[in-house]
Amino acid sequence: MNKAETLEIKKQFTLDRCTIDHICGCYVDHEKNKRLTFRKAFGQLPEEEMFKYLDIFQHTLAGTFGKNLISLEFPLDQEQPGGTQDFLLTLRNSRLEDDELVDEFYDKIIANYINGENYYIILVHAVYDIPGVTSDGIEMEDASEKIYDYILCSICPVKLSKAGLGYNESKNSIEERFRDWVVEGPVKGFLFPAFIERDTDIHNMLYYTKKPDDLQPEFVEAMFGGIAPISAPEQKDIFDAVVQNMVGEDADYDVMKNIHDNLNEMIENHEEDPEPLELTKKDVEQLLKDSGVPKERMDYFEETYEKCAGEGDHPLLASNIANTKKFDIETPDVVIKVKPDRTDLVESKIVDGRQCLVIAVDDHIEVNGINVRTFMNK
Repeated sequence: MNKAETLEIKKQFTLDRCTIDHICGCYVDHEKNKRLTFRKAFGQLPEEEMFKYLDIFQHTLAGTFGKNLISLEFPLDQEQPGGTQDFLLTLRNSRLEDDELVDEFYDKIIANYINGENYYIILVHAVYDIPGVTSDGIEMEDASEKIYDYILCSICPVKLSKAGLGYNESKNSIEERFRDWVVEGPVKGFLFPAFIERDTDIHNMLYYTKKPDDLQPEFVEAMFGGIAPISAPEQKDIFDAVVQNMVGEDADYDVMKNIHDNLNEMIENHEEDPEPLELTKKDVEQLLKDSGVPKERMDYFEETYEKCAGEGDHPLLASNIANTKKFDIETPDVVIKVKPDRTDLVESKIVDGRQCLVIAVDDHIEVNGINVRTFMNK
């Protein structure tokens, strides 16, 4: 799934567009005990409750692709009877009206989700009547030919409200505030099946994690089958390790600047693409070549990449490995922060036999917030 496809489903989580028919919930305590389970028609909930739930569902489809939202493809063996995809498909087709099946789903989450606190599992079923779209992107509500039948799961922490003082209006006094258990925003979730090219794709799903560094690979593998993808922080670590090993300890400043500039240019050139930019092993190799890594070092690329990334070609998302918001240069005593699109202002030069960084200054300089004159003003 891509950003536009996710946004189209996310837009359904409003009162006027909502097509959710059933909602199920399970409150689990920190010892993995089910404290409460329920199943209701979503339309029977009080309006204020519906607002709160719809907000949770919107946040389950929020974030950055490749970091918070990750597309997963089911292995073929998991589409066989008894597989993870087969189970989710059976759950979806039941419209959540089979209590035993829903309870089995809760058990799968409780057995594999790593969490030492209380949490609330929310599961909903909905059917989206996909409207036709004109060539210029205008929806035609009366031209629907397909439906998107899906389930959405959100896992939310449940925590005690903060201790403190509050105003008791009935007593007209300040006193200790009552603490109750509050359902917070989702930290994990998924959408099944995937919504790809404005149609149902039962071979894929969308996984949500609030924290990119908390992917929980064991949970992903147990619930959805196959090998969990590499998390965003791990992708950055792999790329940095490859670069560090390729350029060596005597890395040239200009090479590092070129890698930064070329990578960000690649991202900028793909901004209009619906799918996020992925770099294969060959792409990374070409990036390093184009950035000026010496040929004698590039001869060891295959060996270095396999050492850092493992066997196989695991694509790296450009947005996960690039620093698009900063370009920092550090020495033991000095830190220079440069806007990522103005790396041209800093050059490496030999001055009096010493390697120096030369910063071009055209207007003014501030020292501890005070404007000072530049050389040209003197």
